[in-house]
Amino acid sequence: MQTQRQVVDYALQRKSLLAEVYAGRVGTMEVCDANPYLLRAAKFHGAPSDVTCPVCRKEPVTRVSWVYGDALKHASGSARAPEELARMANLFEEFTVYVVEVCRTCGWNHLVQSYVLGTRGLEDDRKPRRRTAAE
Repeated sequence: MQTQRQVVDYALQRKSLLAEVYAGRVGTMEVCDANPYLLRAAKFHGAPSDVTCPVCRKEPVTRVSWVYGDALKHASGSARAPEELARMANLFEEFTVYVVEVCRTCGWNHLVQSYVLGTRGLEDDRKPRRRTAAE
């Protein structure tokens, strides 16, 4: 998406947590704790990925995008499909997207990425500035 900015990747945090799980210092019950709302969001709003679940290794994880922002009003805090994100990026001034990967089999879930979308700062969207009397 052309308006995507302020991207934060949580790959190192994910890698560190998985190393703790594989070493036995963190139990799988602690990381496979997806709540039912997240699992339903994965089913209806998620996008399949080509990454296999790092815990159960049974199926690919699903990526769910959660949107937050004052401009969204009642829609803030909801899961959205990738197609909806593209449409919303052209409608709203600014909002943050948090992408969570979730395994619908074992319940593994982890924040993968966050970024900001919206029309704020786009050159075509700027309104012409009024000139002052001094100009």
